[in-house]
Amino acid sequence: MSNVISLPALRLNPENPNHHLWNNNGTWFLHYTVYPTPFTKERIRRSLGTKDVNVARQRRDSFFQHLLGQSAQTPARQTAVA
Repeated sequence: MSNVISLPALRLNPENPNHHLWNNNGTWFLHYTVYPTPFTKERIRRSLGTKDVNVARQRRDSFFQHLLGQSAQTPARQTAVA
């Protein structure tokens, strides 16, 4: 039996400044995927409440910084695997 530690990971594409951003009829959304279990995934879309791509990028970066900061404060969850 081994332990699996669940840590957040963030994929970034430096060649695409709008990575994780999605424009829906002029309003920018944050679009990302979470994996609550090893066998499932959930796509999340959240409105960034702006029509300005520069503001959307700042809000995206802020959201991910907040998310990574929270994960650093909480201990990693351990799950037993057979």
